[in-house]
Parts: sequence; structure tokens; C-alpha cells
Amino acid sequence: MKEVIVHDKTFELYISAKKIQERVDEIGKAISKNFIGRNPLFVSILNGSFVFTADIMRACDMECEVSFVKLSSYQGTQTTGKIKTLIGLDNNIAGREVIILEDIVDTGNTLTHFLEILDTYDPKSVTLVSLLTKPEVLKGRVKVDQVGFEIPNKFVIGYGLDYDGLARNLKDIYQLKGG
Repeated sequence: MKEVIVHDKTFELYISAKKIQERVDEIGKAISKNFIGRNPLFVSILNGSFVFTADIMRACDMECEVSFVKLSSYQGTQTTGKIKTLIGLDNNIAGREVIILEDIVDTGNTLTHFLEILDTYDPKSVTLVSLLTKPEVLKGRVKVDQVGFEIPNKFVIGYGLDYDGLARNLKDIYQLKGG
């Protein structure tokens, strides 16, 4: 499938499922090497990172736990600039090594807000892993420790990423055609 239509927009194939899985496996091996024997807590940011989280968990060969938070700053294809915390962290993370799993980091506003909140829980360390980053629009203090792919500032769907609720189930990542 080279193109897909979601709602009123056409998207073209951007990153194949094979390339995604290869990169996820590499990241999983690196995390395992760095955190073996330390039982880190993965904190998955919903909804977009649920597929990435599942694949990273399977790619890691070590003891680890997972928890989920739901943050939101998008409406349609645009960020609203306002971060909503919809579901909060329910684990005690004081003194824990935390690995945040994110689907995409663009401006970094959502993560800056979340990291400020997370810091009040006194984790031992925080490592940020994102499948995608958009370096040309990244602002602030967010430092992504492990990046799957750097992409231009174009809207993408698939592999957990959506457009108004649709297309999360696509195995590949698609980019908005002409935009």
C-alpha cells in the first residue's frame, strides 16, 4: 500500500514496517545493554506510543515493568499548544530508573510539561526514548536519549500515530501527501 486516505487527507508511505521493526530491535538491544539487572519502569505515553511500547518491551531482554500515562496536545493535524493530562501515573517511581516511551517528539512542549511533573516524584533517572523526532521544530530543554527516526516537520500516521482517531493500526508510517 503506497497511499492511504484517512478522513479527507491522502498520505503516502514514508517508513516501512520492516525498517521500523529493525530500528525498534536495535533500540531494544541498546536499552537491555544499558539497563540489564536494574528493572527499569517504562512509562508509555498514550495513545500514540502503545504499539511502540509493546514492540520495545518484546525487544528488551531484561526484567522491566510498564505503566501508562495519557497526555494530549493535538487536535486534528495541529498541536493546540495546551497539554492535558488525562490519565496519571499510578506507580511509585521514587528512586526508580524511568524510561519514557513516546511515539513522536515535535515541539517538545508536551514532554517538557510531563517531565516537570515527573521530577516531583523523585525518580533516580529519566531516559527518553522516542520513535520519531522533528528536530527542526523542537524547542525547550527536551533531550531525547534514543531516537528511532528523525523526520521533517510533516504530519505522519500509522504504527500508533493517528489522524483524528484513525490509522493507528497501520503497520507502516505514512506522511501527509504534499504537506
